[in-house]
Amino acid sequence: MAETTTTTRSVTVAQRHLLLSWAGITDQGRRRDNNQDAFLAEYPLFVVADGMGGHAGGEIASQSTVTRLQGVVTDGAVTRPAIEQALERAVADIADHPETTDEGTGTTLTGVFLDLEAEQPQWVSLNIGDSRVYLLRDDRLVQVTTDHSVVQELIAAGKLSPEEAEGHPYSNVITRAVGASELTPPDYLTIDVQAGDRFVICSDGLTKELTDYGIQHFLREHAEPGPAVDAMLAAALENGGRDNVTLIIVQVTDADADADDSSSPDADTAE
Repeated sequence: MAETTTTTRSVTVAQRHLLLSWAGITDQGRRRDNNQDAFLAEYPLFVVADGMGGHAGGEIASQSTVTRLQGVVTDGAVTRPAIEQALERAVADIADHPETTDEGTGTTLTGVFLDLEAEQPQWVSLNIGDSRVYLLRDDRLVQVTTDHSVVQELIAAGKLSPEEAEGHPYSNVITRAVGASELTPPDYLTIDVQAGDRFVICSDGLTKELTDYGIQHFLREHAEPGPAVDAMLAAALENGGRDNVTLIIVQVTDADADADDSSSPDADTAE
């Protein structure tokens, strides 16, 4: 399998020059007949969509949603209203598609975008469904998004422990999706931009096969997004690959610090 390419982009936040790096990958997995996942990793928007509903329905839903969001990036203003307008159009596209089924055709949607309209650029996470965004900050991994699922509601109500949720018969039942019913806007959360941060955006095909500890392990083992996504995908497939697997890693580094290090008298220099 060819190595996944890492893409970079320079940005300025609070007069600091930062470097964004990202890579994404999707795979059918070991047990599915087709891949109903889709993703978009194009500055400043990074999202994963996990489709559902019949043989072709999930693929229609996820691809329609990603295509509409690609249009938002192309138009150049990635904002909450623009995203929600795109999702409304995606819902209409899904409903009008000749291969849409009556089996609850829809898709999850989760990810982050860099909000350049704010006074200071900031990350905004968005979420519909049970795909997830994780953030590794100061070597601590946290789940940024909250699943929209029956199991998560049972956990929140104190009727189920996180341990009992593993393998629960309703673990795949989600309570919100794009296209399955009237659209509810995504949940949003703002996050300050901080050098050293690493986001993992993924479908549940990854989290079914890798624990949070496993995700953190591969981030520690691989400093660049491309090798990290390849390693996580390989591990998910080795652990069973029971579902389509899709993930994006986005990370922030301090370009000024790198420049300071390279200009230090003690720094290594190429001849």
